[in-house]
Amino acid sequence: MSVAGLPAPTVEAAIAEPDRRFYAFAIDRVIAWAIFAAAGFAAWLIFFRNDNPLAGVGLIASVVLGVWLVGTVLTGSGGKTPGKMALGLRVVSDDSGAAGRPIGVGKAFVRQALLGLCTIPTLGIGTATFAWVAAMDDRGRRQGWHDRRAGSVVVDVRPPAVVEAEEEAPAPRRIVNLTTMRLKQAEATPEPAERPQTPAAPTQSAAQAEAQAAPTLVPAPIARQAPPTPVPPTPTPPAPPAPPAPPVASAVQAVAQPAPPPPPVPAPQPAATARWRVTFDTGQSFVVEGLAIVGRGPEPRPGEEVAHRVALSSSDMSLSKTHAQFQIAADGTLVVMDRGSTNGTTLIRQGAARALGARRPAALVDGDKVKFGDRTMDVVREA
Repeated sequence: MSVAGLPAPTVEAAIAEPDRRFYAFAIDRVIAWAIFAAAGFAAWLIFFRNDNPLAGVGLIASVVLGVWLVGTVLTGSGGKTPGKMALGLRVVSDDSGAAGRPIGVGKAFVRQALLGLCTIPTLGIGTATFAWVAAMDDRGRRQGWHDRRAGSVVVDVRPPAVVEAEEEAPAPRRIVNLTTMRLKQAEATPEPAERPQTPAAPTQSAAQAEAQAAPTLVPAPIARQAPPTPVPPTPTPPAPPAPPAPPVASAVQAVAQPAPPPPPVPAPQPAATARWRVTFDTGQSFVVEGLAIVGRGPEPRPGEEVAHRVALSSSDMSLSKTHAQFQIAADGTLVVMDRGSTNGTTLIRQGAARALGARRPAALVDGDKVKFGDRTMDVVREA
């Protein structure tokens, strides 16, 4: 039966299965897309980055056209693409019969053009339509529109599998066990006394005499096995009595009895508060009783409780607005800390000066001097 006026094909090879055709098509497309991606990267690296987009587009277009022409030549001349060679398929002419003649470059041009136009521009919808038409081919040749237009068919060229016929195993021979039988010779029949011959008595034939003389097979008696002697059961020793369970009342009492309270923990004794007096070179002096901030116009942070706000003048503006702070720690030590000033804070102990890091507290001892910019503070610990 012909479809759309086409003659019935005469290809005698096995028609390729749809799943194998799909895998071959996927392999070909992956190889092509990998080449296109490499061409696009090269075009971006060489042309697009150098503000030459036309050359980059030309490079990509030439690579796409070259890949398409190579696929056309391979399909038309031998019917073999990388995917079809990997899956054992081949594109042959629909009217080549058992010879499997290639379709030629001209028909392959039409076939590849239809595949290319119906793959990327239609987002794969055209390819799915081709596959559906091939699956619904009532001639059983699985030809899509591109195969019908090009007069091609995809066949399976793998060698047919050879199935070796299994040799029938000979029937087992019947084995006769002769150990249960013995050959018993028939007892000889005593010869009768001489009697007068009677003419009418029939004579015994030779066959009957040979049958009487033949040995008789008599089955040997089968020995019967004596019944097993019953073994008296071994008496099981009685289990030892279980120890009596503890009284429930005593267990409940033991659980309900409260544990003795832990010994009271003595409250920590507060550390003795030392009296520290600071004296500035401007004449200001006081006993530290809380947080003190120093600067040209010191301002506390939001929520910060300040006991002493020390405003100092600076002739060379080396003193920041809120330059530093100091306060008494929990152990009674006087601690000073620079609050990120511009010119920093310097500690002078026994004539040696050391710059303090920003926002790093430092403990002071009796007799220390602290420089805030161009101002100096003396530290004294009172008895």
